[in-house]
Amino acid sequence: MRVGTFVLAAQFPGQGQGEALYRAVRSAELTEEAGLDSVWLAEHHFVPYGTCPSAITLAALVLGRTHRIRVGTAVSVLPTTHPVALGEQAALLHVTSGGRLTLGVGRGGPWVDLEVFGAGLEAYEKEYPQSLDLLLRWLREPAVEGPGGRYAFREVPVVPRPSECLTETAGPEVLVACTSPASVRMAAERGLPMLLGMHVGDEEKAEMVALWRQHARAAGRPGDEIRRAAHVSAGVCQIADSRSDAAETLLKAMPGWLKQGLDAHVTVDGRERRMRDPLAYTELLCGLHPVGTPRSCADRLAATSERTGVSRFALLVEGSGDLAATEENVRRLGAEVLPQLT
Repeated sequence: MRVGTFVLAAQFPGQGQGEALYRAVRSAELTEEAGLDSVWLAEHHFVPYGTCPSAITLAALVLGRTHRIRVGTAVSVLPTTHPVALGEQAALLHVTSGGRLTLGVGRGGPWVDLEVFGAGLEAYEKEYPQSLDLLLRWLREPAVEGPGGRYAFREVPVVPRPSECLTETAGPEVLVACTSPASVRMAAERGLPMLLGMHVGDEEKAEMVALWRQHARAAGRPGDEIRRAAHVSAGVCQIADSRSDAAETLLKAMPGWLKQGLDAHVTVDGRERRMRDPLAYTELLCGLHPVGTPRSCADRLAATSERTGVSRFALLVEGSGDLAATEENVRRLGAEVLPQLT
């Protein structure tokens, strides 16, 4: 089992953006110091829900400040960037970090981001699979020609080629954020592991893993590839000497952040938004994920792994909104929970 942190650079009420980003970087550094496996960096635009607008850029900083852990994007939003530009950045970081980058990609939402970056609603609704395929070709082939349409360009060489990394890893690992049967099928047909959201529980995640395997087999993916697929489960982790204390920490801080962050999302076409109730959502997360004593958190992670077949975890550790509390949370995750899982 591999346990890592999930860092949103969340801006809690009363905090500045610089404070949120400093806490994010410090959380990433502590992830390595605490002996954890990986750190996963989120990407958002124009909202205090998360103040990092480029997960791949922050990944570069974190890779430069660490030596051992894997650094993943969770996720880089494909519709708002050119897949070749993202592929170049991923290849660069893969080669220069000795293969420590994991590139998580996702479709994002129908937000105003699509307007600002000139992608348009079609990039979100129709062109996502094409963008993903172009990105994968860039990471796997020596030269690439655009498929046409939005991505029409003559053949150009891939520089740097991910295969030039001085390790045995041919290219960066690629994961796909999956929240629907359609995205599960898209990931499975390409043999790409899934990043599963924190809003769903073990039963639904187990169903998604089973569906992924079904589609992967139907697509003719190799059996060994299907068996080795290392999906990632996102969740929340808050450690305290009692479950009530851990839950109280999150219930005091997270609803204000969620309300402020979710309310700031603006759709590109004026469609109605249906956002979760912040308090009810926090309570849901406390029930689904490792929130409590070190022993109960270890048991929760082990149970989720057994029920779902997922062996990797990306755990949100900044739910308190406080730097000192976040630092303690990461340290306890490494010192008191991780040893019980190995």
